Amino acid sequence: MTVTKEQITKWLDALTTTYEEKKDYLTELDAAIGDADHGINMNRGFQKVKQQLANIGDKDIESILKTVSMTLISSVGGASGPLYGTFFLRASMAVKGKPELTAEDMAALLQSGLDGVVQRGKAKLGDKTIVDAIAPAVDAFKQAIAAGSTTVEGLKNAVAAAEEGMINTIPMVAKKGRASYLGERSAGHQDPGATSSYLMLKALLDIVAK
Repeated sequence: MTVTKEQITKWLDALTTTYEEKKDYLTELDAAIGDADHGINMNRGFQKVKQQLANIGDKDIESILKTVSMTLISSVGGASGPLYGTFFLRASMAVKGKPELTAEDMAALLQSGLDGVVQRGKAKLGDKTIVDAIAPAVDAFKQAIAAGSTTVEGLKNAVAAAEEGMINTIPMVAKKGRASYLGERSAGHQDPGATSSYLMLKALLDIVAK
């Protein structure tokens, strides 16, 4: 099976609903170790994305993802805008000229997005960031695809790995971002960025699996 442009658009539209519904939850997580604005920022950014989707429905996948990137960078405050914006920018570059996405294309999209986040934020596994959810998810997806799994099966593995990675941030001491200022006091709290990235991947699975 392949992932179509329509599914990519539906995924992005679903993220608007996801972040609107989880706005207070993400902000509550961020209040414990950050600036208490992560949910607000993600909701604002994807509300802007929804507005843009109405204007770019006739574009290809690369152009759609690039527009999402530019929209998030320009409308989301804090670290989230640059990080998620870079994720979608690098993802768009990985699918240049692709009318639909094979499992291998999806692996390239996710890996490129992760590479962009790591390069932009200089974070690694264990730093209590978005990387702790996305990196294991990408690895799980690629391993599943290499073993002959379908895109949906791979995404199920990826989402499970992202959820585990998100939960694993709870005991971590933050090494990057606003939370790192708290030192040991950042332990015992789930990272909001890892949570929003888990939600992003889960929304993708929900759309592709339909």
